[in-house]
Formats: sequence, C-alpha cells, structure tokens
Amino acid sequence: MNLQRNIDLKNYNSLAVAATAEYFVSVENTSELFAAVKYAKQHQLAITVIGGGSNIVLAESLSGLVIQLNSQGVVVSEQGDEAVITVQAGENWHNFVMYCVQQGYYGLENLALIPGRVGAAAIQNIGAYGVELSDVLLSLKGLDIDSGEWRELSKAQCQLAYRDSIFKGSLQDKFIITELCLKLSKSFHANIGYQALQQFFQQQNIDQPSAQQVADAVIAIRSSKLPLPEQLPNAGSFFKNPVITHSQCQELLKQHPQLVYYPLDTQHVKLAAGWLIEQLGWKGKSLHGVAMHQQQALVLINQGGSGKDIINYAQQVKDSVYQHFQVTLEIEPRIYC
Repeated sequence: MNLQRNIDLKNYNSLAVAATAEYFVSVENTSELFAAVKYAKQHQLAITVIGGGSNIVLAESLSGLVIQLNSQGVVVSEQGDEAVITVQAGENWHNFVMYCVQQGYYGLENLALIPGRVGAAAIQNIGAYGVELSDVLLSLKGLDIDSGEWRELSKAQCQLAYRDSIFKGSLQDKFIITELCLKLSKSFHANIGYQALQQFFQQQNIDQPSAQQVADAVIAIRSSKLPLPEQLPNAGSFFKNPVITHSQCQELLKQHPQLVYYPLDTQHVKLAAGWLIEQLGWKGKSLHGVAMHQQQALVLINQGGSGKDIINYAQQVKDSVYQHFQVTLEIEPRIYC
C-alpha cells in the first residue's frame, strides 16, 4: 500500500478545487482496498472514497484517509438475448458505455459521456435522455466499512431514485462499492423519446438510428451544452431538477406562463432547474471565482474559487430561486466542506 501524506487533490476533482488530503492512497483491487480500510480503522482515520472526482465539492483540507478506487475489469456472461456484465467500480463510465455499444450489448447508449466512474453511477443513479442506471442494474458488491465484510446488494436494496440511493442515505460513508452487475440486451431498440434526441435525428433525416448513432447523438448534444472539465472546471449539472406537484405547477404557471416543466406521473412534474436559474440572471454571473456557465445556467464552473466559495455561491442561487419561485433547489454533488 503506497500511503502518501499531504497530497494536493486539485487534479483529483473535476471542479479543480485546491484541497489537501492528510493521507492518500490509490487502490487497484479489493485486497488493496481492504488493507487501506483496515489501516484507517486501526489508526482511527476518517475514510473518504473518491473515483473520478466528477461529482464532489472539496474543503481546503480533508482529514483522515482519502482512498481513490482504480479497480479495472469487465466480465460478460451471455445468456440468450441478454448479456450479464460485471464491471469494476474504478472503470471510466463513458469508456465502459462505448465498450458495450461496440460489443453489441445495448441499453446504456443514452448514458454516454457522463463523467466519472462506474461506482459513482450507482451512488447517483445516473440518468440522461430517458434512461437511468436503475433500468439495467441487477446488483452490486462492496465493502461494509464498519463490519469489514463484503456484501452484495440487490437493486431493490440499493433504493435507487432520482439522483439518489441508499449510498446517499443510511449507507453514506459506510459502504464502498467495488463492482456493478448489469443486464443488457443483445437486441437493439432505440430509446429516442426524449425531445432533444428526436430533434437531432429529424435534422439528420435518420428514422431508425443504430446504437452507435444514438450514442453519438447523446455525445453531440451533451458536448453542445456542457463544457469539458479539463477546459472549464465543473461538476456537470450542479442542481437537481426539482420535483413538485401538479397543483404547485399550475400556481407557478399563473405567474410564469413560460415555465419549463415535464410531467412525471399523475401527481408530479419535474421543473427545469436551469430555466429557473437563468430567469434570475445567474447565467454567466461570476462571484469570488465561481460562476454559472454562459451557455448553460445549470452548470457551475470554478474559476479559481475554494470549496467554500462554491457552496456560498450555490446557496445564493438557491436562496434567490426560492424567494422568487418558492421552489427549493437541491445540490447534486457530494459536499465535503
């Protein structure tokens, strides 16, 4: 175990926040992970696990042991028209999606170009363009920090919801995901009901896109809306799209006829958080080294601010949205400040 001290984490988080880890170790497999957790418990060190660092906001210093999980590996078991795929948590998510498309395993095309690693996909229940991880997840495995035992959790036990899971609730900081088991199809059925995808293929005069074409479309659409973290440090969408009742939505429409919303079920609608933020003048507005992106009001970019600067900025955005719309925004990344 290559344990290091006082490591700068600026290159380990997509917001490029300058932060120092008291102790840091990179682990490549479950044996190294077990050893790292055992060391932390023996020395009474708090444990912080990171992957690609694409969905976190860090404080200036993190006490205890920061573990970066870099485990790699994909195992496929074909069963008739289905493919059951076990993938290690340290794999790059986008690369894994494209691997599946190229190998003829379908169901993840709409989730292309989402930053981060496979383990975080389950924590966030990532979703985009009409697809969520919960649509394909069978189960996952990981290490229970308190007991030191390896556990397998079914999809139901993971309690997946909109950008949420048990790993952001009762198992937060208590369970380290090491691998996911997914069920994909060997027969392709394009999921292009999402308006942006429909418009894209209409413009291209494509009626029946291939899986590669769907992935390419998602990549093109995301690239037009979201800046690359290596060019402009960001964590993707910084706020969740708020979910409200139909009656609340009707009241808002009386005052704001242009309100952007999407029906979810018979009782709820999802509001476009980016639209709410943009109406209040936050798009492109910079304060203390933090700003909302000029092209996408849902993407917070870091221009040299600290983790506290980012949270202070986000709180001001939340306050203004609530004061104007009586809608509460929820921050999507994990906060370590």
